[in-house]
Amino acid sequence: MDNPVLVEVTRGGLVESRHRGSLAVVDASGKLVFGVGDVAQAVFPRSAIKALQALPLVESGAAEALDYDDAELALACASHNGEHVHANTARVMLMKAGLTEDALLCGPQWPKHMEDAARLILEDEEPCALHNNCSGKHAGFLALARTLMLSTENYIDYDHPVQQEIRAVLENLTGQIIGADVCGTDGCSIPTYALNLDKTAMAFAKFATGEGMDPVRAKAAETLYEACVNEPYMVAGKNRFCTDVMDAFQGRVFVKTGAEGVFCAALPELGYGVALKCDDGATRGAEVIMASVIESLLDTSKAEEKALEPYLRQPLKNRRDIHVGDVRPVEDFKAVLRGG
Repeated sequence: MDNPVLVEVTRGGLVESRHRGSLAVVDASGKLVFGVGDVAQAVFPRSAIKALQALPLVESGAAEALDYDDAELALACASHNGEHVHANTARVMLMKAGLTEDALLCGPQWPKHMEDAARLILEDEEPCALHNNCSGKHAGFLALARTLMLSTENYIDYDHPVQQEIRAVLENLTGQIIGADVCGTDGCSIPTYALNLDKTAMAFAKFATGEGMDPVRAKAAETLYEACVNEPYMVAGKNRFCTDVMDAFQGRVFVKTGAEGVFCAALPELGYGVALKCDDGATRGAEVIMASVIESLLDTSKAEEKALEPYLRQPLKNRRDIHVGDVRPVEDFKAVLRGG
């Protein structure tokens, strides 16, 4: 059975396109609090789980040994724009570990925004791995390997101890057995695993609360949570959902996007984790779904509502800046979220 339509795209007074998806809201015990569509389907959460992948960096003591601050820890959880502050912070993370950008195996990537790309061109420079949106995550992997005196040459390999440790963390938090049969290769070349949507949501409920974690892991999760909500610009950057929402909600929400229409969130005051997948991989659809969930689950202030509004109903404009339609949640989805 197909997942339901959750988001529609209008033009004039008609619906032009539709986005189907699934959504799971789960507590730390694994209880499904709210679900839409196939919540047990296996999806690649991609970059949405970077905060979970960063747990070994903190719980091993590597982050403390290298004196990583909140901005650097947030970058380890980031899918950033490749702005100067992001690339430079990744460089400093590597320097603290005694490494250079040459150690990064994530590949080069142009910055997301034209002005940042133009800066490189004007300076007669090419984008490098530091500009890759995953450079902070990779710097964290390398820092972990360096601190534990492991090889840094093949840290992205499936059998490398760093990737083995990450796999163990994911198995611990989701309760799933994760092997080569559910493994793919992510855009930045590390292993990525297909995880059940509801199990992924449970992992973020644990991340939000520390429940179901041993004390060391719970403390590491708290450290990473606080780093991300204290330095939300490092998690994404200018004009990005994750940064805008975490900045407005001031610690009430951790939210992280992943490629191909995935989002995850942690809501500590409710003890919930959220995981969603927009079936066609559209970021615009996934943003509307996540914004709708946050709006429905939390009592929001005017400032929080203002931050969510551009993502709840995203205006479509043509080349002359004329408003021609919207990306918005379907009425049925809104009614379900409201408990109607």
